[in-house]
Amino acid sequence: MPSPTFLLYGSYGYTGTLIAKLAVQHGLRPTLAGRDAEKLRIQALALGLDHRPFTLDNPDQVADIVRDYPVVLHCAGPFSQTAQPMAQACLRTGAHYLDITGEITVFETLAGLDTLAQQTGVMLMPGVGFDVVPTDCLALHLKNRLPTATHLALGLLTVGGAISRGTALTGLERLNGWGAVRHQGKITPVPLGHKIRPFDFGRGPRPASAIPWGDVSTAWYSTGIPNIGVYNANFGRMGYLFRLAWIVGPLLQTKLVSGALKNYVRTNIKGPTQEQNEKGIVLVSGEVKDAQGNLARARLQTPEAYQTTALTALATVEKVLAGGAKPGFQTPAKAFGADFILEIEGVKREDLP
Repeated sequence: MPSPTFLLYGSYGYTGTLIAKLAVQHGLRPTLAGRDAEKLRIQALALGLDHRPFTLDNPDQVADIVRDYPVVLHCAGPFSQTAQPMAQACLRTGAHYLDITGEITVFETLAGLDTLAQQTGVMLMPGVGFDVVPTDCLALHLKNRLPTATHLALGLLTVGGAISRGTALTGLERLNGWGAVRHQGKITPVPLGHKIRPFDFGRGPRPASAIPWGDVSTAWYSTGIPNIGVYNANFGRMGYLFRLAWIVGPLLQTKLVSGALKNYVRTNIKGPTQEQNEKGIVLVSGEVKDAQGNLARARLQTPEAYQTTALTALATVEKVLAGGAKPGFQTPAKAFGADFILEIEGVKREDLP
């Protein structure tokens, strides 16, 4: 039997709390970790788990703690600031690194550590939550259906649910009006909402606006498809507002305005309610095409996004604890296959003609 012990950093955040509770239900006993000793103490007491408070400021201290665990599940964002210190500690000590980021820059940074990770026998797998397990698996499934594919488009539609404080704060870090696509194999900056196109999620065509989702990075490593775009139907025709953000983005990033927005988020945003977690769903629509105009399309339905994150993150931890880690930079679908997402309760996939 695999060891039930792993380090869960950022355990008292919204998503970390979901994962910690689910882990206990699965018979696992993670060590809870994070910056706030009092929050950890209260959480650990409630769940009957060990806890270790520490910051990521001292590399030697982080490495000394991480070396006691076979795998780290990192849930403390913004990952643009926190992923590198934790990943470096894992590379120093041999612990496998997982996180729940959706940030393109983080994926690319960790991909740049692939050679070192292979040399040290460490798996670096960012994005083991809703960003990007469902979309990554759907992308590879579509590539398997059309091996000659040169273009990939993924659309998202959230039905029910809400945003967490951590996600909102991460979003503010990126609120500069710029998005990204992958064009001819290269990640290319574009104005946020630069394109609107329809997707059919099984409820008729709906407009969706381009967003800088993690698959712009990861789907390239999973499929080799050189042209990738991701779209969100919840924004739909709000693309013109995103274009406005491109104009006023510098103002939003000033210290005064940015600080006010972050204070608002910390005070007013709590995350989805339990009812929203239980009843919400996310619909994913994907399409690939090749140079000859051949198409393959498929749809996916998952539980609410944060619920899905808890389920996929824990499923990934269990695979790693069972010996399923592959050294080097990995994506979920590349390591575990396109059908990995179908192992998650409540997920349905449908191929379209």
